[in-house]
Amino acid sequence: MRIGVIADDFTGGTDIASLLVKGGLKTVQLSGVPQEHISIDADAIVVSLKSRSCDIDEAVQQSISALRFLQQAGCVQFYFKYCSTFDSTAHGNIGPVTDALMQALTTPFTVVCPSLPINGRCVFNGNLYVNGVLLSESGMRHHPVTPMRDSNLVRLMNAQAKGETALLNYEIVEQGPEKITEALQAARQNHYKYAVVDAFKDFHLANIAASLGQLPLVTGGSGLAHHIACSLSSRASCQPNPSTQVPKAAPTVILSGSCSEMTNLQVHQYQEHAPSFQIEVERCLGDEQYAEVIADWVLKQKSQFAPLVYATSDSQKLKEIQRSYNAESAGSAIEALFAKLTRLLSAQGITNFIVAGGETSGIVTQQLQLQALKVGKEIAPGVPWVFSLDGHFALALKSGNFGSPHFFKNAQEMFHDE
Repeated sequence: MRIGVIADDFTGGTDIASLLVKGGLKTVQLSGVPQEHISIDADAIVVSLKSRSCDIDEAVQQSISALRFLQQAGCVQFYFKYCSTFDSTAHGNIGPVTDALMQALTTPFTVVCPSLPINGRCVFNGNLYVNGVLLSESGMRHHPVTPMRDSNLVRLMNAQAKGETALLNYEIVEQGPEKITEALQAARQNHYKYAVVDAFKDFHLANIAASLGQLPLVTGGSGLAHHIACSLSSRASCQPNPSTQVPKAAPTVILSGSCSEMTNLQVHQYQEHAPSFQIEVERCLGDEQYAEVIADWVLKQKSQFAPLVYATSDSQKLKEIQRSYNAESAGSAIEALFAKLTRLLSAQGITNFIVAGGETSGIVTQQLQLQALKVGKEIAPGVPWVFSLDGHFALALKSGNFGSPHFFKNAQEMFHDE
């Protein structure tokens, strides 16, 4: 066992698992910390949590529990994986969880690197950009749970965590691993606890990965993890080594809980090809049979492409919902609806689930009682098909802003007949 990953949500877990596989590591993704013994034959384990937006104390407890499990499994290096858009407010969870993991591992220093250039997430002079736009000016500024109104990672870490943050800018990174190592050592000697590292090209991430050595804890997005995997697998070049497993053509449903800009576009595009059902918040709050109504509707659809059930709304509609209903109560009611709907549909033979949104993905995997997942073929960068160990369930767990506008349709076009 070489590396253990603690992912703060389920779509983030599948994202990094797919890139570890590409980097040459045999990888297993777990849905939370196993409550009983599980035999794992892998180079890397990804423990996917639901800790991105929960209470800080709970996020820390979940993360430390995952760390202890990974240590017992024999992992020797650890990776705290968070979103490439650093989804965490000034009082959010990334800083406190990082501090707790550092304390548990008795390590005084780590790096912060959420960059994923292939998906347009880049760090330049310490500022995070999304497709060329500052994070604070992107669609993430309207996120209902973690609105990102500051793009500067140094400021964000200093606001959240219990230490000072250094910046290693691109001029250092482009000089190669030796210079990066020297700069990291200097930051540590100057009593910095964290270092934000610029990266907006793939070779930047390769240089950073080569400079980290056996740093006990690394934090960031999946891009850096891919190059660490390449280094660990001792491959001569970082060529893709993807899984080729795709789902069989079987009863399928799409569940969308994300309100990101890309998911809104994906829902809009998909409605041209298949039937869709928009969830009504009022009925979630007051109709105990609402999930049965929706399940019955799903099972009656006979279109070429799978039916879509969505709570996805644009920023204006989301504001109206939050004004009309208590935001926390509405969110909990929608989550409970997706949970019940998943149980009902799986009991009626639905085996392929395409899910948009980290919170919704966590709910679905928990309700299907999937303890471990195998990584299959990539649908889009950072979004592979994943499978239950017995092969019964196939899932596409999509982070809100990942994928092309036609993602839902593209995912199904990969199905094969028995």
